[in-house]
Amino acid sequence: MGKLRLVATSLLCIAALAACSDEATTPDSTAAPQTPGTAQLDALFDEAARDYGVPAGLLKSIGYVETRWQMVRGESEFPGQEPAFGVMALRGENLRKGASLAKLDERAVQNQARANIRAAAALLSSWADGAGIGATDVAAWGPVVARYSGIGDVDGQANYVHNDVYATLNQGVVGRTATGGAVASIMPVKVTANFQLPKGGAALAVAPDYPVSGTIWRPSPNYNARPAGSLGGVQMVIIHTCEGSYTSCWSWLTNSASQASAHYVVNESGSEISQLVRESSRAWHIAATYNCSLNSNVKCGLNGYSSNNFTVGIEHGGFASQTSFPVGQIDRSAQLSCDISKAYGIPRDRYHYVAHGQLQPYNRTDPGPNWPWTDYINRINSHCGSTPVTGIVVDNNNANNNASVASFSSSATWQASTGTAGYYGSNYAFASTQPVSDGATFSFYLSAAGARTIDVWYTSGTNRSATAPFIAYNAAGTEVGRVNVNQQSGGGAWRTIGTWNFSAGWNRVVLSRWTTEGYVVIADAVRAR
Repeated sequence: MGKLRLVATSLLCIAALAACSDEATTPDSTAAPQTPGTAQLDALFDEAARDYGVPAGLLKSIGYVETRWQMVRGESEFPGQEPAFGVMALRGENLRKGASLAKLDERAVQNQARANIRAAAALLSSWADGAGIGATDVAAWGPVVARYSGIGDVDGQANYVHNDVYATLNQGVVGRTATGGAVASIMPVKVTANFQLPKGGAALAVAPDYPVSGTIWRPSPNYNARPAGSLGGVQMVIIHTCEGSYTSCWSWLTNSASQASAHYVVNESGSEISQLVRESSRAWHIAATYNCSLNSNVKCGLNGYSSNNFTVGIEHGGFASQTSFPVGQIDRSAQLSCDISKAYGIPRDRYHYVAHGQLQPYNRTDPGPNWPWTDYINRINSHCGSTPVTGIVVDNNNANNNASVASFSSSATWQASTGTAGYYGSNYAFASTQPVSDGATFSFYLSAAGARTIDVWYTSGTNRSATAPFIAYNAAGTEVGRVNVNQQSGGGAWRTIGTWNFSAGWNRVVLSRWTTEGYVVIADAVRAR
């Protein structure tokens, strides 16, 4: 992994956490994971480090490398992998042992930041005590950090120790919320771990299919040949999250015991990419046969065949439960995706760049609801030197929207569904027709006034309204256009409803429920181009 980028203050500033309410004094241990308020995380680390005799900077560095200080609830991305929990990404026996040592309930360790950090500190302290390592000898903690990684491969351990955790400690980090508030910080400490060095220099070959700076060839034995003919041609890219750190990800996928792989793994900062399998070979990154009904009925001729046959898999260090993803990681992945698109003529859209959880929904959710799909596709197009044909797309699921230019809102009456195939993105919203003012609002931002053609996407069916009212407003709230759409037919594709003049600022297209009763109206996606 490349070194963390320095800023003028000699500390790396990152947007690590969304602002959340303070953790309750006696929270319900069965509740969803709780992130502490912006003033608390440093104090929680310092308290645990002091109570258990662990170097505070080292404890913070491990947490940063594992989760970017986010409270995660992991899932099992690979066979045999137990899910990780909390700021410190504790999993399996380590979580159970840490909870026992800290005299904490395991559910509290999973869901509460303070309990999670204390359990990790107790675990690290017990290992250090067993090795006779003192709290002040930070360099001597190298083997303890390696053990915490859970990595079996010695070179993977060395990379985790030197290039991940101790590099973070040496460089320093300031974690900030999206609004700029400090969450936690690591003051730079120049120290080298007492642990063997990772391979470097000539021992690291450049990735053969993507030979650019910062790519490394780390071959995995877990692959086989693609089928002959069109079934083996690369036609899609599947996006994954590792449910763990970058180094733990590539080191496990290069282990024959994992029986899994991916073509690429992108690190959290975007500074390094590992290629594990040649693009011409079939990596083992998805355990599902293709079903086009999960992908808006695209490529139905591939139904019933393993999705590994015709896809490239890209893993990303991180978790599906993250509230956000680092911009550097998203942009570097988009550069890689552009290169793959050019090599195989893959259309740069959401039907050919798809989520692991979308195609394997019965036991996977990655890359999760907060993967910035619109921004990601736009970045792929930008790196490929093309203008996205999508214009500004506003999806009914805000997780798929670029929040700076697109937003969806509706009352709780509108329900999300995937019951009818052909939807855009991850689902659609519907509501019954009634004479009420309760529209679903698709908002898009324009930096300058001008004419825009409006397209709508919906799923069709006999229970849909034949007169679904779409009403367009400019940023001043003045109606500029209105049209009724027959949603009983023509679904599963963009349908143009008109071209109108909009003003600078936030404009709106509203789908009203006020039409003939006894039907439903479908709010799926709107495009302004």
